[in-house]
Amino acid sequence: MTDRVVAITGGHGALGRAVLQAALAGGLKVAVIDHARGRSAPDGVLEVGGVDLTDPAQAGHAIAAVIGRFGRLDALLNIAGGFVWQTTDDAEPAWDRMHALNVTTALNASRAALPYLKASDEGRIVNVGSAAALKPGAGMGAYGAAKTGVHALTQALAEELKATSVTVNAVLPSIIDTPANRKDMPDADPAQWVAPADLAAVILFLASPESRAMTGALVPVTGRV
Repeated sequence: MTDRVVAITGGHGALGRAVLQAALAGGLKVAVIDHARGRSAPDGVLEVGGVDLTDPAQAGHAIAAVIGRFGRLDALLNIAGGFVWQTTDDAEPAWDRMHALNVTTALNASRAALPYLKASDEGRIVNVGSAAALKPGAGMGAYGAAKTGVHALTQALAEELKATSVTVNAVLPSIIDTPANRKDMPDADPAQWVAPADLAAVILFLASPESRAMTGALVPVTGRV
């Protein structure tokens, strides 16, 4: 067990759960921040549910709960987000919703966490971008634009924090092997995708002191796609 404390937004999703388990296995103290309520978490894990991270005030209250429990915060893992496949001529464009779920959540959580991360000897922010945002295909405009915003946030914030202990990096996965993706793409080969545990390992490396030489990096994690 170390003294390092990590907060995971979106900790009840498929990737969030993988990161949570890997963090606990690594001896970290963990807080889960999620929009869902009433979910159970392993013993010792702080559960902060019912949080709308698109609201700056709620993001602030969630981070304050982490500090109230553990007294410190060393890493923020911004996993909360959303996905939609939608062509540009859809009757109900999802561009604003994708921006809110992916960019605004990461921005608000990061802003709330920054005073505490700066107090850490090795503060870390890890965001989740997308390899698909580098060249969005058909139906990926809204999602790709949002994840491009996450990439820009990552790189700009990294530059802003270079005089501090805090580094900011992002992982850029391709298709993650989740139950939802298997259901949506029944004819695909999930062995070519990225296993959540493998992506979690990269995220936790970027959240560790050993990644101190990296900041502003957009790290592809693309399996064999």
